[in-house]
Amino acid sequence: MQDSLWQRLLPSLAVLGSVSALCLGTSFAKHLFPVVGAQGTTALRVGFSALLLLLIWRPWRFGPTKAHLGQIAIFGVVLGLMNLLFYMAIKRLPFGVTVAIEFVGPLSVAVWTSRRLLDLVWLGLAALGLFLLLVLPMFGVQTAALDPVGLCYAILASACWAGYIVLGKRAGHMHGGMVVSLALLTAAIVVVPFGIAEAGAKLLQPSILLYGLAVAAVSSAIPYTLEMFALKRLSSGAFSTMLATEPAIAAIAGMLVLGELLTATQWSAIGLIMFAAMGSALTAKPSAPQQAAAPKTEGQAVA
Repeated sequence: MQDSLWQRLLPSLAVLGSVSALCLGTSFAKHLFPVVGAQGTTALRVGFSALLLLLIWRPWRFGPTKAHLGQIAIFGVVLGLMNLLFYMAIKRLPFGVTVAIEFVGPLSVAVWTSRRLLDLVWLGLAALGLFLLLVLPMFGVQTAALDPVGLCYAILASACWAGYIVLGKRAGHMHGGMVVSLALLTAAIVVVPFGIAEAGAKLLQPSILLYGLAVAAVSSAIPYTLEMFALKRLSSGAFSTMLATEPAIAAIAGMLVLGELLTATQWSAIGLIMFAAMGSALTAKPSAPQQAAAPKTEGQAVA
């Protein structure tokens, strides 16, 4: 009976481990910002993630066609922009707030594709959370000021995450490992020039390269491995519900690693957006456990 309990718990623990590793890796990545900037950090993280997954999956084995490569290239461009915009956002905003705003992207996709009245409730809760984060400060309510440029980056990252989901579903007929490895390679081609323009030769310092490799492993390779394990054993609804804990875990990681303290209003807003994401997942049409697919790479946030 104990073995059966562990078999039921392990997939959920794997998702929590994936989200925790992603949030910790991203929090530690922020320590690179003073040295190589957000663009340089994105280049290191996405570049090393692409190399790691190319070595793991060796996508050329699956014989991608020209049509596949074209589809994956568009997917990879959106993935690269999502990562770059996310890192530009957390440079100016608290980590948890940025992740909460970004979560509105996939929630909007869920509502748009479902068209159920109940999903409007979840969208309304998310909108209320955004109101607390974005609108109240405009009327002089003391909720702690948020950088407007950072908010723009976070909103654009949210839109890219929505596009990532739509394009990812269209690529669902292809091998997941091939798609994510080649998409990350394309993403690296997109973001590395921004990193070079920002940081130049600093990116080649051995200590920076090692730190970037560690960040890529913790925020991409480990979460991806754990998600692969969980996706085979959880329904999409259960997986998405567990994934919705990410804003809170990001806020806690930001507090512990980066010293980012949020107000009660900001915590309430994050809670509303999380609740909306969980509600959308729990009330979605039931589906069979998923096969391994391309993970969220912030975003996985995250790449």
